[in-house]
Amino acid sequence: MEEEAQVPSFFLCPISLQLMKDPVTLATGITYDRDSIQRWWQLAGGRHNTCPVSNLTLPDSAQLTPNLTLLRLIQAWLAAANSCDTGETPLPTTKISPVDAAHVAELLDDAGEHPLPALRRLRSIVAGSEHGKRCVEEAPGAVDFLASVIVGEENGDGFEPSTVCDEALGILRSIQVGERGLADLVARNPGIVESLTATLRRRREDRNRSRDDAVHLLNQILGALPRHRLASLDEELFREVVRALQDRVSTKAALHLLVSASRSGRNRVKASLAGAVGALVEILLDEPERRACELALVAMDRACRCAEGRAELLAHAAGVAAVAKRMLCARVSETASERAVSVLWSVARHTATPRVVREMMQVGAVGKLCLVLQAEYSGEKSKEKARDILKWHAAAWRRSPCLSPHLQISYPSL
Repeated sequence: MEEEAQVPSFFLCPISLQLMKDPVTLATGITYDRDSIQRWWQLAGGRHNTCPVSNLTLPDSAQLTPNLTLLRLIQAWLAAANSCDTGETPLPTTKISPVDAAHVAELLDDAGEHPLPALRRLRSIVAGSEHGKRCVEEAPGAVDFLASVIVGEENGDGFEPSTVCDEALGILRSIQVGERGLADLVARNPGIVESLTATLRRRREDRNRSRDDAVHLLNQILGALPRHRLASLDEELFREVVRALQDRVSTKAALHLLVSASRSGRNRVKASLAGAVGALVEILLDEPERRACELALVAMDRACRCAEGRAELLAHAAGVAAVAKRMLCARVSETASERAVSVLWSVARHTATPRVVREMMQVGAVGKLCLVLQAEYSGEKSKEKARDILKWHAAAWRRSPCLSPHLQISYPSL
């Protein structure tokens, strides 16, 4: 049985007891792995004034000093340990190197006409640690550089432009750009939404990761846009988001995107014409994940506030049944149940043809509405809308043989 190579104790972080990847030394002379000491301070409420080993108080101006000598010793030891045929389990051979803002800035300067090597190095940095993500995010020009690649910056290194774009997508998704930063990003790069929409058009299997990244980025960007900017979104975006939902590509992010975009009345029409309501019905029928169903109901409620959305719901053979199924369902929250009632309210108020009225009774929607009135945990808004629906169509439903006697008793009076 192979044994793991014994790591010298002074190569181990005193906090994690793991081999240090980015050793830094405090003013007390104690060395830690950068991620470990930063997490330690974060858990302590953000106080950067105590050394965990010595318990000595640090000055407010204390900095983390990279221990390059120890880093080189660790790298040399790793190389030697893996070159010896000792029968021991090989140690990781990934090159360890310190990361700081200057290093990221140097990578950006070197990108030039051949950005792929720099992008791949940046990708490894953000994947390596939270510190790496912060360094890339805070490096001047880094976010704009990534955005410029996505919107179509030409590269002349022989690689497919899509490869360069894929790397930039992955990096930009990984780092934490705030809401204000995203709004500024769109202002400086007005074509980024259209470029991300183009990425969603990629349907090859080896591009699924890029579609996933694009959906997440679009969701973040749309959540930061003001309402007047949302109204100008292109119809193509909604067609591609619907395809992503149908392909189950980042379902929850795509649903969040629809919810954000549907703050605008124009976008409700665009989404409905793109087939969003039909895709939402399929999610309600098949999706086992609770949060996804709740988001689908929120998006559907907004879509059904326009005539196009209601028409799409009624055109789906299982549309009304799928919504009714989610009322008072243990697998969704009270808020989601309220949204389901709201969808039926919109249908019953604006599109209640005789066929629709019959269908609501046949699929059990009327019985569920009666139960909403009885349930103690139903919200007042849900009860009010359920009562409205039942009163509007009492002539067709109240004495129907399809309605159980105990539900007929609870039917609201006119």
